[in-house]
Amino acid sequence: MKAAAGAGDLGGAQALAESIPLRQLRDQALVALVPVWARAGERERAVALAERIRYPHNWGWAWALLARVMADSGDIDEALRFAARADDEVSLYAVDGTEQVLALLMEIAVATGDHDRAAALADRVEDITWTRNPTGWSKPRSLAAVLAREALEGDLGRLDALLRPRPGPAVGVGGTLRGRAPGEAGDQDTVSEGDLDGSVARPLSATSPLDGWDMACVLDAVAATAAQDVALALADRAETLLATGVGRDHDILLRSLILLLARHGQAERAVALADGLEPELSAARQADIVGELADSGDTRGAEALAHAITDRRAQDRALIEVVRMLALRGDQDRAKALIHSINDRWAQGEALLAVARETARHGDPDAAETLARSIAYRGTRARALAALVEVSEPSRARRLAAQVVVLVGWHSVLPVLEQIVPRSVAVVVDQMMR
Repeated sequence: MKAAAGAGDLGGAQALAESIPLRQLRDQALVALVPVWARAGERERAVALAERIRYPHNWGWAWALLARVMADSGDIDEALRFAARADDEVSLYAVDGTEQVLALLMEIAVATGDHDRAAALADRVEDITWTRNPTGWSKPRSLAAVLAREALEGDLGRLDALLRPRPGPAVGVGGTLRGRAPGEAGDQDTVSEGDLDGSVARPLSATSPLDGWDMACVLDAVAATAAQDVALALADRAETLLATGVGRDHDILLRSLILLLARHGQAERAVALADGLEPELSAARQADIVGELADSGDTRGAEALAHAITDRRAQDRALIEVVRMLALRGDQDRAKALIHSINDRWAQGEALLAVARETARHGDPDAAETLARSIAYRGTRARALAALVEVSEPSRARRLAAQVVVLVGWHSVLPVLEQIVPRSVAVVVDQMMR
């Protein structure tokens, strides 16, 4: 269904969605199609589809997705109307996932310029998080999305309040203390707000809904777009939080912190954190740093650090990342030369896949196909040929797709199949169901 929708066959996609026999999965498929119809200019059809969603826990999400499309298209009035409908649904039905819908509505409020409403929605997300105190591993978490949005605006007040809860009663929305009756001593106590230059977190209280996983989500969400001062302020807070102890989330948060520092030009600080780990994990984090350096454009520094990694598997992974970035930037000769320094045949295949794809994108399909066919491992070779399908002219694309099917079956070529053979996805599904 997703492949058909991505290829523009929305009618076929909807027919496939409606043929799903399990009601919950069919509901999820229809929810996914609501914004697709709206982006295609079929607003009325999108609305009609949203009205047909069966289960109440999906209603708010469908209307929120529709509101987001309207906001992205500049239709503020319709965005606000659909956002209000989504808010009504989640307010009426207190179901799991309410905070995710509210976090999306917060993004829409920001996009429409209503920052007061965005702040109110952020407070509601925090309030629900305090109530439920979630311990799941879903990513990204809604509270993290709120904190990331505020951090990008230079506001770390809520984050610092959550990192510094007072012992005893839990902290409520706006920083007021829960658990005291009105008029009791301390009823007006609040948690002080922070700023970019303020003190970093004190030890994390057991009553806080914010954990190391949430903090990692915040760092991941802002890494690519945060200003340098915001990134470093968050890094300071994350490093202090690591020192206080975050239990099972320690390695998750440490990895996010290392990646944030590397992306923002703090490679030495990132490497120093990685060096403090046991050797195998240290090598893995160094490979992560190489990837961030290459992605930021410092391919020379990335290559030098990659060659300094002593663990062979981590070094191969790091070199693959450098090759991918060199190929993406059009430096095919240097990328091919670097492949020769990779000893593992599987890792060589992954690097060749990246070079083959970018060679085709730069207008040399014959050379790209030769590179793809030189890959030793059957599965990697099939993935490389499938990647070429996307950037090849129709006759070559069909030939390559057929070869992929012979090598590994339908699954590798399914995402692009509908683009080169319209209605093929429906035929495949029909055969499977028979």
